[in-house]
Amino acid sequence: MENVKSVLRGLEVDNVSGSVAVLTGSACLAGGLVWLARAIDGRRAAESKIQKARMLREDRLLRAEQAVLHYKQSHPKMDSSLILSLSLAELTNKLQGGLLTPEDVLYSYMEKSLRVDKKLNCCTGFLLESIDQLKTLDHNERGLLYGVPVSIKENIGYKNYDSSCGLLINVDHPAERNSVIVELLKRQGAIPFVKTNIPQGMLSYDCSNVIYGQTLNPHNLMKTSGGSSGGEGALIGGGGSLLGIGSDVGGSVRIPAAFCGFCALKPTAGRLSSLGVSTICPGQKSVLSTPGPMAKDVDSLALCMQALLCDHMFALDPTVPPVYFNMQMYESSKPLRIGYMESDGFTQLTPSMLRSMREVKALLEQAGHTLVPYTPLKLKYAYELISKGIFADGATNLLHKLKDGPLDPILKSQMKPFYLPIWLRKILSILLKPLCPRGSYLLGNTTGVGSALELWEQHSAVQEYVQDTIAEWRRWNIDVLLCPIFGPAFNFMYCSRLNFPIYTTAIYNLLNFPAGVVPVSTVTAEDEEELRHYKGLFQDQWDNLFRQAVSGGQGLPMAVQCVALPWQDELCLRFMKEVEELVKKKQEVNEV
Repeated sequence: MENVKSVLRGLEVDNVSGSVAVLTGSACLAGGLVWLARAIDGRRAAESKIQKARMLREDRLLRAEQAVLHYKQSHPKMDSSLILSLSLAELTNKLQGGLLTPEDVLYSYMEKSLRVDKKLNCCTGFLLESIDQLKTLDHNERGLLYGVPVSIKENIGYKNYDSSCGLLINVDHPAERNSVIVELLKRQGAIPFVKTNIPQGMLSYDCSNVIYGQTLNPHNLMKTSGGSSGGEGALIGGGGSLLGIGSDVGGSVRIPAAFCGFCALKPTAGRLSSLGVSTICPGQKSVLSTPGPMAKDVDSLALCMQALLCDHMFALDPTVPPVYFNMQMYESSKPLRIGYMESDGFTQLTPSMLRSMREVKALLEQAGHTLVPYTPLKLKYAYELISKGIFADGATNLLHKLKDGPLDPILKSQMKPFYLPIWLRKILSILLKPLCPRGSYLLGNTTGVGSALELWEQHSAVQEYVQDTIAEWRRWNIDVLLCPIFGPAFNFMYCSRLNFPIYTTAIYNLLNFPAGVVPVSTVTAEDEEELRHYKGLFQDQWDNLFRQAVSGGQGLPMAVQCVALPWQDELCLRFMKEVEELVKKKQEVNEV
């Protein structure tokens, strides 16, 4: 009898265990199905958002095409080729004098930008309100930019249009009001007429996102236009805009300008209002972002700054110091004492970069300026401050904003480390150090800061570094600095795999020094041949990738970078103008 009871108890246990197993399995299956359903719903929602944004863009593009066609049919004598050939100074003179109408100018540039966009995919939306703005222009009080069409980067707020920063989470959230920059442009008579493409999240120097796709370089369709103001780079470089407004947190106006062959200025942060300009990392204070002008020549940048630095801006944004444009400084012809550097400690210059730098150095010396060798202080330390500043949160904010949609292919390599737990990144950084010092260094600088105290220490360290650098400039008694900007334009899919070149531009966001780029030459066949033997400073996989990234660049633009001390934006522009004129004179002599 006891044996029977024992067997029955065993059967009961087995039945209970079996029931538990079945229930557990059912729960896991149900959980898996719920997760799968949510994933499918999330993907469908993302695809729906993307499709809606693309359809809206196509609708605006079609309406812009129809408006251009209608205007051309009713104005058959409009000479678009003449209008498009004018510099900004020439265009404004003719508009101010009544020799050209704002209508002819706007429709000429709208037509050209439509053609450029079809080739390069650089526009995210035509601002159809610009057509209505023509009716409200004050013909009696003509501002400095009266009748000038202006393109603006996608993240610059324009009422009723998205500032998505290339992120699905921000799609279908149109701005409720214009940014201060847009209000200022309109106040000066300018006509913002198109928004331009950006990379997903705007923390890349390529230009692609899952909403609007990849933007191409106007000089070579197999190359990137740069980023993050890459749509501006392609549109201006392709002739579809005469003046654009971008934003710069690590080189975002300078890199596209260098890649696409025109000029750009990153002003001192705080010189122009950032109200209404969206950023991926609001509140980040170590590496400062600022709006900045992008144009074909330096005089255009200066005119734009002069127009924006006005009473209206100081009234709309009282946090901006009321410092007007210093025309006397910009027009000065006093010889300069110029610091000169060829190495940032991380990137060996490519043959085309080195040749461009040395040619400009020789021209400046011949013109009577003094050039002195200069090496920035504690570069490796500065780069740590940059990385820890931008990713003080270990990229938590960026990951959060990326979670609602697919990741663009250009970001996959760049984002891989951020999906690892911070503690694991720290361990891997230590383990990699003896085998791969630069890899260890790059990974270690993605871990952010761990507490409010460490964040305060970071901010304090940045302030000290800025003051130490200013003291170093004064010790060398230099007025400005001539330094490289990397190039030529990269082949696709390399930007996310190469973080270190960005330090050549980002250091001036850390320092908050005004910095601009000027195109000075193009890549030659000899440069390409020498590039085959490029080894780099570290002779590691990143140096090899860098060589691959810039290869095939014959004929592409090359630029140099010009830098001044904080709040001396006009001196920076004056230096840029000097370089521009000397290069132009040399080219004219060579053509003869």
